[in-house]
Amino acid sequence: MAFRKKADFILKYQPDILVIPECEHPDKLKFNDEVIKPTSTLWYGTNQNKGLGVFSYGEYKLKLLKEHNPELKIILPIAVTGGSIDFTLLAIWAYNPLDRDYNYIGQVWKAVQFYEKLLKKENVLIIGDFNSNVIWDRLKRKSNHSTVVEMLSNMNIYSSYHAYFNQIQGKETDPTFFMYRHENKPYHIDYCFASANLISKLAKVEVGKYEQWKMYSDHKPLIITFNT
Repeated sequence: MAFRKKADFILKYQPDILVIPECEHPDKLKFNDEVIKPTSTLWYGTNQNKGLGVFSYGEYKLKLLKEHNPELKIILPIAVTGGSIDFTLLAIWAYNPLDRDYNYIGQVWKAVQFYEKLLKKENVLIIGDFNSNVIWDRLKRKSNHSTVVEMLSNMNIYSSYHAYFNQIQGKETDPTFFMYRHENKPYHIDYCFASANLISKLAKVEVGKYEQWKMYSDHKPLIITFNT
């Protein structure tokens, strides 16, 4: 929420690409003069105060692919070009209250199947708020977190956090979300999945710390650096 008031804090990390769930419409993004402006912007949503924003800085250009399925709210297939490497980005805010049986991870489960051909390309990143973790798996439901992780693994796509820190799903030591900003309610629900060739180029994975970010958001930034 209110990304225009927070952009300068994350821009200190000099990102190439930002994926911002719960982002206001670009028409509302009146940045301060000293804040670096994005060179390319994509936004999608039905509420101008809370959509999914994707921003690039530097040479990267963003283009929403024609394969986009607006029924999968809010997941965007994007061609990222012009930088050191071209890749397909699936930007995710897994939230669709109108699809009650497939809300949250169910949206990702549907997207992995619908965008299967795109996800089989050489360079793929899947980034965003999945609103999900293995600890909430419903064993009788196919559209759970473990199933999504397995489906992506079968496409040689893996979580960068888990690969870098050699951790297993559901046993993460770094929360990305603190419910109601309460330190005693930590969860890991934000992810960056990457194709195997990009996983091999992982340089660093960081998760923002509670004390540093609690005043800005209930989520903490997941920062992934690749050697490309």
